[in-house]
Amino acid sequence: MTRRPLEGVRILDFTWAWAGPQATLLLSLLGAEVIKVESRRRLDHTRLRSLMTGPTMTSPDHSVIFNDLNIGKLSLTLNLSQPKAVEIVKRVAQISDVVTQNMRPGVMDRLGLGYDDLKAVKPDIIMLSSSAVGATGPERTYAGYAPTFAAMGGHAYITGHADGPPMPLSGAVDLRVGTTSAFAILAALYYRARTGKGQHIDLSSTEAISALIGHTFMDYSMNGRVQTRAGNRDHTMAPHNCYPCLGDNKWVTIAVACEEEWGALHRVVGDSRLEEERFADATSRWQNQDALDQLIGEWTSNRTQEEVTQALQKVGVAAMPVLDGPALVQDAQLRERGVLQSLDHPAVGEKLTVNPPWRFSRTPAEIRRPGPLLGEHNQYVLGELLGMSSDEIEKLVAEEVVY
Repeated sequence: MTRRPLEGVRILDFTWAWAGPQATLLLSLLGAEVIKVESRRRLDHTRLRSLMTGPTMTSPDHSVIFNDLNIGKLSLTLNLSQPKAVEIVKRVAQISDVVTQNMRPGVMDRLGLGYDDLKAVKPDIIMLSSSAVGATGPERTYAGYAPTFAAMGGHAYITGHADGPPMPLSGAVDLRVGTTSAFAILAALYYRARTGKGQHIDLSSTEAISALIGHTFMDYSMNGRVQTRAGNRDHTMAPHNCYPCLGDNKWVTIAVACEEEWGALHRVVGDSRLEEERFADATSRWQNQDALDQLIGEWTSNRTQEEVTQALQKVGVAAMPVLDGPALVQDAQLRERGVLQSLDHPAVGEKLTVNPPWRFSRTPAEIRRPGPLLGEHNQYVLGELLGMSSDEIEKLVAEEVVY
């Protein structure tokens, strides 16, 4: 079996919800061994409910969302209110490379598992602490979820229609934070490989979102402009929008970047009104977008998504259908690329899941193991990694240390 880039790296994972598990999911897909520390006293809420549909899970092992976010990970159940459990964590940390957590600042320290505690047993340990606004500053104790990250990070203010309220994007923001966290951990691993030194990563989810909208900061600092919501429109390109097509709630996106593309669009649409002076150049088209969008919408609304896409792509104009869930599953491009994989989970059954979004020339992009059952790998971690006997493990279970 082909060796993956992070094989040999072990991560002790205390993250929960979406943002933290997304980070360790990406690292797991790169080959890292991720040991997720869980507790029956305070289950990861994604084991019990969906943020979209409410409490729908029949047991902690039946959550599709949890399993998708924790593919390939191992589950170790510990009651961290017990000193013996804390000592077990430190023993696992001694043979690990990275520790991740996304609780409020101070929680891990109060458990005796802060960075200084772990560094004492593993001097080159890398620790990622992800929180709403970071571990310092007057708002460091604030609770936060994806909508607040987007709001405080500035992303929500510039997202939405011009005549509507800000749009926080919710779960998509969590996944952006998680991806940023994974990148930070990779950078720290690279640094340790060069220097032999570990470090503590204090990651602010809010700042991770702000980092993705640098153009708005530049526009304000250089031009004094405060960018607001513009819907699907661009600051310079026109047409640049989402247009209706034949069928129930069917849409296509079209974007034109230059005069050559505009000429190609004009020839395909074939509407003489596009020759009017108000559409003569890029600036004029941008200034008259309402009228331009109406004309293009009249043309698209009499055609299917596929007809519009193929006609415009054929002449070099960027156009793509807006795909819903069923259409994504059936999309020929995604199928050819192997984006979706059927994965058999012992409790959930066989479900489609999303493969890693990268393709390496010598490393297959594949999922080798589903998400873990609760406590599924207690024996492996305690017995094989730490060398405990069956009697020792049974005693810890009786004492509800392993819980």
